[in-house]
Amino acid sequence: MDREAGCWYLIQCKVRQDERAEENLVRQGYECLRPTLACERVVRGKRQRVVESLFPGYLFIRLDAGDNWGPLRSTRGVLRLVGFGEGALPIDPGIILQLRQRAEQAEGSPVLVVGETVRIISGPFAELEAIFCAMDGDDRVVLLLNFLQRKQRVRVPLRGIAKSN
Repeated sequence: MDREAGCWYLIQCKVRQDERAEENLVRQGYECLRPTLACERVVRGKRQRVVESLFPGYLFIRLDAGDNWGPLRSTRGVLRLVGFGEGALPIDPGIILQLRQRAEQAEGSPVLVVGETVRIISGPFAELEAIFCAMDGDDRVVLLLNFLQRKQRVRVPLRGIAKSN
C-alpha cells in the first residue's frame, strides 16, 4: 500500500487481543500501527524488559476509500472501528507521524543494570545523577543519590530517569 494514500482510523480490539488483531489484519494485507513501549517489569520475581502496547486495546489502521471494510468486523481480535454515529472517524496523519518518530527514538534503549549511573529527568531531583539500585514494583526504581554529602536512597518513577552518557 502507498504510504501517502488513504486515511488512518482507530480500531478498538477485544480485551488483551490487540497484538492478535494486528497480526490478523497484517496477514490480510492491511497496514497497521500498534505503538509499543518497552518497560521493565518484575515477572516471576525477576526484572525483565517487556514490550506493551502504548494504547492497550487499540491500534491504528490505514484504509483507502476503495478498500473493503467488511472483513474488519470478522477479524479475530477486532471489536469495532472507533467513530461517532454511523461513520468511522479518521485520525490526523500528523499524530501517526509523531507516534512513528517517537517509536524510532525509543528503540534500543537497554535494560538498567544494578550499579549503573542514571540521570533523573523529572521531579525535585531533576538533572542530578544517581546510581541504579533496584526496581520498586512495576513503575518505580530505587536510586542511590549523593545528596548533602550523604548517600541517600530515593524512590522515583521509572519514566523519570534516563541512562547517563
